[in-house]
Amino acid sequence: MLTLYRRHLRRCDHRKDGRKYRRCRCPVWVDGHLNGAEIHKTLDTCDWQRAQGIVREWEAEGEHPAEQTESKRVTLEVAWQRFISDIEARNLHASTIRKYRLLSKQMKEFALRHGIRVPRQFNLTSLGEFRRGWKDGPLSSGKKLERLRAFLGFAKEHDWVDENLARKLKAPKVTHRPTMPFTHEEVLRTLAAIESYVDRVPRNGRANARRLRALVLILRYSGLRISDVVSLGLDRMIGSRLFLYTQKTGVPVQTVLPDFVLRALEATPRACEKYFFWTGKGTIESAVRSWQTRLRKLFKLAKVEHGHAHRFRDTFAVGLLLAGVPIDRVSVLLGHRSVRITERHYNPWVRARQEQLEADVERAWSRDPIVRLDTKGTHEVRGNNGHVN
Repeated sequence: MLTLYRRHLRRCDHRKDGRKYRRCRCPVWVDGHLNGAEIHKTLDTCDWQRAQGIVREWEAEGEHPAEQTESKRVTLEVAWQRFISDIEARNLHASTIRKYRLLSKQMKEFALRHGIRVPRQFNLTSLGEFRRGWKDGPLSSGKKLERLRAFLGFAKEHDWVDENLARKLKAPKVTHRPTMPFTHEEVLRTLAAIESYVDRVPRNGRANARRLRALVLILRYSGLRISDVVSLGLDRMIGSRLFLYTQKTGVPVQTVLPDFVLRALEATPRACEKYFFWTGKGTIESAVRSWQTRLRKLFKLAKVEHGHAHRFRDTFAVGLLLAGVPIDRVSVLLGHRSVRITERHYNPWVRARQEQLEADVERAWSRDPIVRLDTKGTHEVRGNNGHVN
């Protein structure tokens, strides 16, 4: 028979109450005999109900914990190390691996606070409590939940957990905001503010300030993400054509830049022999953050509210769609893996779609008796009592 008890820590206020006191959060231990073998060990948990479940499982299976398979003894620390090694071997993007490392750190800190040592000790309740501690917005929280599901899916494949319980956690409701491109006036104000920005920065930072005009123009007229523009190399330019594989998805993109953008790029001092906007030292992520900081200052000078680099990409896409370019071609220029991604963000701006909607509304109006009277020059509409309303 196995007996559970709390092994009180030195700092516990209930040490004097002995084993019988169970209401603190000290580690749970088990003592007794199972199939003739003496057991005296920690259950690696502070959750009394969880400890009871472990003991019931041992007694039902008649299994001594020393006889458990290696997969059941793998700690959360080791499980995350093996998972990170796997995604690194798959050559995932550095920013993606960084997000998995952050989730790993948060999960291990939570496990330490709750006395969880192995992945199998996580249940639906503890996973839900872990998720409630996230400070992310709905969209970021949904992405993090996908990463948690990926980790536990990997753990299930290796028999470290019985089930991927993260799949039972419902994703947060995300309200997609409509794409809001810059207006023509906002783009002009942004370009005009560059001279003021150059005058405000220290002399040692004026080279990057002068590069800012070319950066803004390429963002606006290429539709590239800022990470692709910052890492743009000289070998990616062939005449007026720009060709590269996008940083985020690895999808090839080829586009044509206007002549005045090319002239601005040629007149811009290069950061190094290989790149226009990046010295090639440090990570591309840190370089992108530096350029985003400069852009925020520029938008503030230009008095452009909610300005950020991705809105130039939206401006590029919406301009093409309003000009009647089919959305599947816009999708290729944006480097989307699927046209469905483009449709989700830009469908309201498709010119043919908007024209069809307007035609549908006008056709409905043509059948409305009040509209038909008005088109004949009769503006009086009589009520049931015969009086003019």
